[in-house]
Amino acid sequence: MTNQQPEVASDGSTEKQESLLFNLLCNIILPTLILTKLSGENYLGIKLAIIVALAFPLIYGLHDFISRGKLNFFSGLGVISVSLTGGISLFEMDAIYIAIKEASIPGVLGIATLLSLKTSQPLIHTLILNDKVFDVSRINQALDDNGCQSEFDQLLINASWILAGSFFLSSLLNYLLAVIILTAEPGTVSFNEQLGKMTALSFPVIALPAMAVMMGNIFYLFRGIKKLTGLDLETIVKQR
Repeated sequence: MTNQQPEVASDGSTEKQESLLFNLLCNIILPTLILTKLSGENYLGIKLAIIVALAFPLIYGLHDFISRGKLNFFSGLGVISVSLTGGISLFEMDAIYIAIKEASIPGVLGIATLLSLKTSQPLIHTLILNDKVFDVSRINQALDDNGCQSEFDQLLINASWILAGSFFLSSLLNYLLAVIILTAEPGTVSFNEQLGKMTALSFPVIALPAMAVMMGNIFYLFRGIKKLTGLDLETIVKQR
């Protein structure tokens, strides 16, 4: 496990920076190894392997909540997702329900991103353009000085569509991955092994493309904000 360094929150308090290695270990590596290697009757058995494997993401979510002192939206969403996967698997329901569940969560986030454009606080502010990363007050002041607020609003609308697109892409890839891999009968060792394989492939097949779209969206926002405000990247991004 790598050491976690505290980072400064927008309110001046410190919070621990998430460890990518610890994240991958609890959410992907350990569940994959347990489901694929320990599901046999000589080891944990089918149902106990599912319980133990899914306990790690659940514990990670609880650890995240305790260490931060507040509920992280995505960690909470992960806990719900893992709980649903565990319930569907333990009750030996058809694999199509896992595929639907895998697709529905990012799909709902994509829809919520677009619907939030009708509110005073679009999700793009919470997920990307927030005051922990950007000096929002300086950006708003520069926009007012340059009379570019309407152009900035359109920039956020475009970025929101790109963000929603990343969620919809994740939804489609989640569904296809589950449908292609989960072909064995629920309640069998083969099904557990396939569930572990799906978990292992979720990062390169789903997370990396979605992250690529997200990074492209951030670059798009950077370029647009710089053009509208005349401020350099070093000026609009908060220094740690």
